[in-house]
Amino acid sequence: MTVAPRPIHTETDKRKTLDELAAMIPDQAVVAVGGGLSSREPLALIRALLRKGVAGLTVVGSAHGIDIDLLCAGGAVARSAESYVGFEQDFGLAPNYRRALESGAVETQDSCCYTLVQQLRAAIQGLPFMPLRSIRGTSFTALHPEYKQMICPFTGEELLLAPALAPDVALLHAQYGDASGNLVIEGPPVADVLFARASRMVLATIEKLLPTSALSGIGGTLIPYFYITAVSEAPMGAHPTACYPFYAYDRAHVALYHAAAQQGAHAFASRYLDVFVHGAPLHEDYLELIGGEATRARLGSWRAGDDAWLDLYCEEPPP
Repeated sequence: MTVAPRPIHTETDKRKTLDELAAMIPDQAVVAVGGGLSSREPLALIRALLRKGVAGLTVVGSAHGIDIDLLCAGGAVARSAESYVGFEQDFGLAPNYRRALESGAVETQDSCCYTLVQQLRAAIQGLPFMPLRSIRGTSFTALHPEYKQMICPFTGEELLLAPALAPDVALLHAQYGDASGNLVIEGPPVADVLFARASRMVLATIEKLLPTSALSGIGGTLIPYFYITAVSEAPMGAHPTACYPFYAYDRAHVALYHAAAQQGAHAFASRYLDVFVHGAPLHEDYLELIGGEATRARLGSWRAGDDAWLDLYCEEPPP
């Protein structure tokens, strides 16, 4: 197996609209989704992707939540190689994702976080595979017949070999960036840096687009421009997940989402997809639907301290 080198992107202005980004993602692509669980997931781009009507995706990632659940509900996913999809301790398992897997609409190719990391590292280093210890003794190998066993020629230890993973597309959301694609990510980057380095195409949304000279004053570039194919400024582009320091996790909106998802596929389509995805053709329309500046201010109130953050976390959905 030969791992092709990643393309280098040197354009000085890579700015595009969300719809233009979505149009770059083909059906049947292997898609790595950045962020994780309830933080910094690229949901504005995912909603644009669903409006486009993309289908047949293979999604790969570590621990995710509403992003993969929403893609499954919208019929975009054919295979899932995620390590976890759910709403953490707050709402539990992801209803749309679970329905899709149980019905057979989405094929299960579950992985684990460390296996994913090793596969991405192999692609980054131009290697065809990486050895693993992490999944020995589990049933993951039944889901992945492509994994091979070997005896280490130095130690005699039995190891598993996982093939390199070079996703067709990575979807990322960052706090800051510039027109060339330099990205500043505050807080845990999760697997975003590995995704950017291993993927053939990297599409990023940004909370705030800044001049390149301003990036050094807010921590400096974590992912440099030459990995990034295109960018789009999308304020609150990770909503309803958090994107600190701009806004906290919107528990009230996630509770609304989860309640609709628990009612079944048809109810979710009418109560959520038709309203917040297909009923909001522009990102600005979505922001108005969720409450506009009032919601931005409410979710920014976490800065007042721990009590303010806990108040946000305990919010219930509107009646």
